[in-house]
Amino acid sequence: MSRPVITSLLETDLYKFTMWQAMLHRHPQTQAEYAFWCRNRPAFPLAELLPELERELDQLCALRFARDELDYLASLRFIKSDFVDFLRIFQFQRDFIRARALPDGQLEIIARGPQVHVMGFEIFVLAIVNELYFRRLGGAEAALAEGRRRLDDKLAQLRHFAAREAPRRHPFEFFDFGLRRRYSGAWQREVIARLAREAEGLFKGTSNVLLARDLGLVPIGTMAHEYLQTFQALDVRLRDHQKAALESWVQEYRGDLGVALTDVVGMDAFLADFDLYFAKLFDNRELKAWTRNHEFGRLWTWSSPDDDVHTGDMSGSWVFPRLPSQRGGASAGGQLACPPARVRAGEPVRQAAETAARGGRPQAEARVPVPRGARAARTGCLSTGGRACRGFSRGHRMPARQAMSVAALS
Repeated sequence: MSRPVITSLLETDLYKFTMWQAMLHRHPQTQAEYAFWCRNRPAFPLAELLPELERELDQLCALRFARDELDYLASLRFIKSDFVDFLRIFQFQRDFIRARALPDGQLEIIARGPQVHVMGFEIFVLAIVNELYFRRLGGAEAALAEGRRRLDDKLAQLRHFAAREAPRRHPFEFFDFGLRRRYSGAWQREVIARLAREAEGLFKGTSNVLLARDLGLVPIGTMAHEYLQTFQALDVRLRDHQKAALESWVQEYRGDLGVALTDVVGMDAFLADFDLYFAKLFDNRELKAWTRNHEFGRLWTWSSPDDDVHTGDMSGSWVFPRLPSQRGGASAGGQLACPPARVRAGEPVRQAAETAARGGRPQAEARVPVPRGARAARTGCLSTGGRACRGFSRGHRMPARQAMSVAALS
């Protein structure tokens, strides 16, 4: 039997821990549902992976945080002792996640339960599906040989660039955010280890907490779309959800981790909310505008724009689900800043929120089953990537554009 894909609960993105801590301290009661889907056509039906996936999920739910892993998390200045104590007794519950094969050959994976529990499944599930896919696809020897050739070329380019670049106030630096779409855990470790050794001064860290610990790198990450979009379902006005999310972050981290996510409902709507108060608090010099087609990881796409193969491309394609319509003008768990209106189906979250921010009437579509008496909103889509993320050799197409969606009930 093959080695399990996930062998440590540290092998996830740092922002899962930072969001997890903030949600545990401020909204531990929320319930959520995350759903996996693949938005392109893989080389074979993903449903064929179901038996292996079930074994991997069983293995994942048997893991606990080890003492040395907890000690490492406790050493991070922004991780609080009570959160470490929570992780000490934490274990994924198998009852909260299920997988099944669909008639069309797709693979359905649903994680449903307390958000502070099920939000942690996302990165693990995506990494598991990717690695199982490539194991079954075969051709590993040729794929890794091609990957190493390209890595050699990129490292040579980086060395040439570093030797010629004039000193700058803000020099070129790059990070790894590739865990969820990696070819395999072993390949990511090999790549990151070489970048750390051979691109020193340019390569600044990784989102993979386990690799950051093992290789002595800086763990990178703050918040994801799911964090801000969760606030669309909490007890705040829809138009105020970004302000509420940013304020909650400020209260949790007190000026630390000052990197804000700008593209949840569009840059204009973000800037309307990001006033001088937040500008002074989110003053980290690493502040980036994460736009739809540009993320940190885009800096280290292994292939050139003209290549047919993308092995590390993290350009995003974030798909925003619809807000549910509710009678009486209520949506996303709060009152809209406009009178009750007849809601028309089909407008995405971005339009709805921007319309609400202007004081207009949002248009939305119910997409989440809502228990009687409950308020609900589709609060996010966590995409694995934008343009096709493919394997290292032509024709080895990976299940790119996978996603985990989240719906929060409050």
